[in-house]
Amino acid sequence: MDLRAFLTQSPDLSDAACAEDFADIWTRRHLLKGAHLARQEQPETGEFILLDGRLVSSICDSDGKEVCVGFYVGPCVVTPNIARTRSGASLVSIVATTDATLARIDTNRLSDLMIASEPVRNWANGILREALGRKVDREWCLAALGGADRLEWFRSTFPGYEDIFTHSMIASFLGITPVTMSRLRTGDRQG
Repeated sequence: MDLRAFLTQSPDLSDAACAEDFADIWTRRHLLKGAHLARQEQPETGEFILLDGRLVSSICDSDGKEVCVGFYVGPCVVTPNIARTRSGASLVSIVATTDATLARIDTNRLSDLMIASEPVRNWANGILREALGRKVDREWCLAALGGADRLEWFRSTFPGYEDIFTHSMIASFLGITPVTMSRLRTGDRQG
């Protein structure tokens, strides 16, 4: 998708001239399938819009166990830097599961633009609210629901994702084992 077209979908950036000026500041970046957009514990200062493709974010613990914490299907905004970094280092790894096209802007540059432009400020604040809302929804799901209900929540929240992301990633995201995920899916087909 074209960055300008994506930006003008927001009511905050519906003014074509404002959206065009804002879009001109971003740079394009291409990732091949399997390439990292960010690596956990490495410096990260970018804000990203995924224009085309798919990404997965994950956290790796000290024992090397990886837990999926986010899915992205373009066009969408990748979780804002402030919600995925601490002290300038990434808290997550983000990997392309397909070839991907992104737009990037430096976090400090976006902050400056937010101060200078009310439409950009409103757009960015809206993006952050949406990202935090998604995180809270997932936390609620993990705390309040059992396995079958978690899968149902995932299906209603992320329609079609079950067909485009690996089931092991989805199981990890839902806090269930791949075996449990397989059993739940098998039960759905038999029920």
